[in-house]
Amino acid sequence: MKRIGLISDTHSYFEEKLPKFLSECDEIWHAGDIGSLELCDKLNKIKPLKAVYGNIDNTSIRKEYPEYHFFTCENVGVLLIHIAGSMPKYNTQVLELIQKHKPKLLICGHSHIAKVAFDKANNVLYMNPGAAGNHGFHQIKTMLRFTLENGDIKDLELIELGKR
Repeated sequence: MKRIGLISDTHSYFEEKLPKFLSECDEIWHAGDIGSLELCDKLNKIKPLKAVYGNIDNTSIRKEYPEYHFFTCENVGVLLIHIAGSMPKYNTQVLELIQKHKPKLLICGHSHIAKVAFDKANNVLYMNPGAAGNHGFHQIKTMLRFTLENGDIKDLELIELGKR
């Protein structure tokens, strides 16, 4: 069993409430637009970090983290990418990655809008944690927290971190 804290679109901003919510997790996953390696260092001090770079991330972040990451955690195939497009009309790259890897869970960021929905057409659970940073049009900073266990995704929580 693994408890996951999922964030995105921090844009270098370290929300002071993050340690409270992420310390209960086993891993932190960041879906891009990190903003700085210093932010990654702060997150890694809380729990181990898996991340992908986003469209605002500089060369140093792109050297450290991939554009997308496919991995298995607790028998759940996960595709982590920053820009996926809107469900179920994903961009071409994401459709190809879904067809190739057949993930059970597709995680993305970019929109700054928290959304979780099952995509029947591609047989994948779509998760976007919204934005945990202050940059962007969103009004409320958000994150997701959930548990993976023996192929199941459960105990999903949407956490509001406050106004940006």
